[in-house]
Amino acid sequence: MGVIIVTGSAGLIGSSTVRLFAELGYTILGVDNDMRAYFFGSAASTRPMATELTGELPTYNHITADIRDYDRLSRLFQEYAGAIEAVIHTAAQPSHDWAAREPQTDFGINAVGTLNLLELTRLHAPNAVFIFTSTNKVYGDRPNELPLVEQETRWEVNPAHAYAAEGIDESMSIDQCKHSVFGASKVAADIMVQEYGRYFDMKTTVFRGGCLTGPGHAGAELHGFLAYLMKCAITGNTYNIFGYKGKQVRDNIHAADLVACFQEVVKAPRTGEVYNIGGGRFSNCSLLEAVSLCEEITGNKMNTAYTDTNRIGDHIWWISDTRKFKTHYPDWRQHYNLKAILVEIYNDLLRRDRCAS
Repeated sequence: MGVIIVTGSAGLIGSSTVRLFAELGYTILGVDNDMRAYFFGSAASTRPMATELTGELPTYNHITADIRDYDRLSRLFQEYAGAIEAVIHTAAQPSHDWAAREPQTDFGINAVGTLNLLELTRLHAPNAVFIFTSTNKVYGDRPNELPLVEQETRWEVNPAHAYAAEGIDESMSIDQCKHSVFGASKVAADIMVQEYGRYFDMKTTVFRGGCLTGPGHAGAELHGFLAYLMKCAITGNTYNIFGYKGKQVRDNIHAADLVACFQEVVKAPRTGEVYNIGGGRFSNCSLLEAVSLCEEITGNKMNTAYTDTNRIGDHIWWISDTRKFKTHYPDWRQHYNLKAILVEIYNDLLRRDRCAS
């Protein structure tokens, strides 16, 4: 087996990617410089995961590098040119709240970093598969124009609408709406990945994810919805709810289910492809529903605080229509529904607490 470069290798999706492809026999070059600690504080650091991967996986090679550093990445690509079979790009500045604090940092990581990786793949591994984890925030607040119906615990799209049965597909426009600074930087990267596929005939695929989650996620208030929610349920810390009466809906996909998508693409790559990916109708919840489920799992009453001010560019209702991916890759299956995801996160947080004590 050849070499796979995984950026953001110590993050939630990156580490799941590393484990799967190491198990399949690939040599993994994991690029991660723990920017998450800079974004969200030491409690969100990915350093413990990097140490864990290095200790457990003989074929994992950890490389502390910044994806904005073209020269450093260039040396890496040149060293392994001819052996690189895939580049799986999961590194990002992931928070639309944080992005407004340092727009240049956000754009440098999300847009320029992605361009660096694309160009080096084109120069040194033009036949490699390139997978990019984009975001549903590329659609800006366009989903908020959908005809929504308020229910007791959630918002839902009008049953007569085309998106009601399966969710939002890839035909939704990304133009003439508010994206947040984060959404704009991810749009730039998303379009560039598509363009390198079409213009240079490279094997590029974009996944526009909803809420990506699972055990091991270093959840923080500004990013990592379910992980941070469960952490608050366990500790009793206050969870802040921003706007929409707490009835905003998200679909949630387990990291293992998403990484299984990557495996399908590596086996049968396409060119310049784009997929909405998430829990879909199989795994979704409103914030209020997630709070209730966390209380059920932990046996604790949660402390929540509510403000009417919603986050800029936030979606009121998002459920991904995954039918396009399922049509192209019919062997892919989802295994984790919402409750299974939250139970895993709960057990993992307890395990980590025991190990730390």
